[in-house]
Amino acid sequence: MPLSHLLLALAVILVWGTNFVVIKIGLDEFPPLLYATARFLFSCLPWMLVVKRPRVPWRLLAGTGFFLGFGLFGLLFIAMRADITPGVASLVVQTQAFFTIVLAMLFLREKLRMFQIAGLMLCACGLVILFAHVDGSLTVRGLVLTLTGGFCWGVANLLAKQAGKVDMLGFMVWSSIFALPPLLIASFWLEGAPAITSAVMHASWPAWGTAVWQGVANTLFGYGVWNWLLARHPATTVAPLSLLVPVVAMLSSAIVLGETLPAWKVEAAALLLAGLAVITLWPRWRRQI
Repeated sequence: MPLSHLLLALAVILVWGTNFVVIKIGLDEFPPLLYATARFLFSCLPWMLVVKRPRVPWRLLAGTGFFLGFGLFGLLFIAMRADITPGVASLVVQTQAFFTIVLAMLFLREKLRMFQIAGLMLCACGLVILFAHVDGSLTVRGLVLTLTGGFCWGVANLLAKQAGKVDMLGFMVWSSIFALPPLLIASFWLEGAPAITSAVMHASWPAWGTAVWQGVANTLFGYGVWNWLLARHPATTVAPLSLLVPVVAMLSSAIVLGETLPAWKVEAAALLLAGLAVITLWPRWRRQI
């Protein structure tokens, strides 16, 4: 991966990492599914009026919108409301790297090499530590919802990769449209019209600002650049880089929200980072030997 592409990936990681704090702030005033709806509303309007639809099948746009919208963020926001802390959520959702690599291997015939297996096993050990520490701030429900969100992210990665080298900004704008119907329907069904009306009428400007940030910075910039990278590099190279997101997320959550960092969280993060180092750096080390 060229240095310029790596710097783009690191910029996305910074946005995504600090975004877990932004999410928690927004969830203090919005029901989770309504908040996810607002996020994708701001990522498609008014941009779809000036950004052309990319020449890709509608099924890829619809699938990406659904799996990113309802599948990833709908479930993640529900979990983060009361069942998982921002730092831990940022760790668990990185299971998308596992799912992306496995799905790419099964459906795109990308080869899985031994060093990648070793790296993924280290990451898996980190996740085991997380599942062993369910307490008042971390529930099984939160872990399962976030893990399912990671799987949906992996599916969205695969769909975006199938789109090929297209305008990824347009891809994200137009795919965001398809996130709105399932999220809005689920919000009315599970959260109810009174809660929706109350949130819309009484949410503060900072809370609305977090929703705009979700749509513009995190979705359009973040996923637009991420999918652009996926279209140009193997999924096994790009996807594991997102494992740096928990480092930024845990530090920002500790600084801004006061989330504690006990030894088990640090150990889990260290194992995840070790796995990331093996997956991303081993080919370079091998060439230098």
